[in-house]
Amino acid sequence: MNTSSQKSTFKAVIVMGVSGCGKTTIGSKLAERLEWSFIESDNFHSEEDVRKMANGIPLTDADRQPWLEKLYALLVECSQKNQPAVMACSALKEKYRQTLSAGLNNIRFVYLKGDYDLIRERMQKRQHFMKAEMLKSQFEALEEPKDALILDISQPSNFLIEEILRRI
Repeated sequence: MNTSSQKSTFKAVIVMGVSGCGKTTIGSKLAERLEWSFIESDNFHSEEDVRKMANGIPLTDADRQPWLEKLYALLVECSQKNQPAVMACSALKEKYRQTLSAGLNNIRFVYLKGDYDLIRERMQKRQHFMKAEMLKSQFEALEEPKDALILDISQPSNFLIEEILRRI
C-alpha cells in the first residue's frame, strides 16, 4: 500500500478539554471499544512541566510546544503505520489543535465540555499532578473548538462513549 492511501485511511480521535473533564476515562474506554491504540498525552510532559503544574504554575505556550510536537510525532507515526488512535489531550487552543492535526487526514476532535464547579469537584477527588487550583488557568486558556463534536460531561461516561461512536 502506498503512503498516500495509508494517510487517507488513517483515523484518530483526540478527546480534548480542560483538566478533570474526563479525557483519559472517555478516551481509554473509546479506544478499547474501537480496538485502537490509546495515547495518554500526560505521559509525554517533561519532568519540568509536570513539576510546574504540580506547584500551581500554569504552562506557557512555549512550555507546551515541545510537548505538542512529541504528540504530533506520535500521530504521524500512527498514520504512517495506518494504526488508528485515540488521544487524550487538553488541546486547549486552536493553534494547539492545528499543530496536532497538521497535514493529517481523518482527525476528529471530541470536546468534553463541562461546568467549572462540576470539574473542580471531580478534580478534588483524584490523584493527579494537575491540582484543582489550576483549573481557573485552564478555563482562561481554553478556546472552545468550533469544528469538534461537543459533549456535555454531566452525562454518564457510557452515554458519552456511545454518542462518540454513533457520531464519528
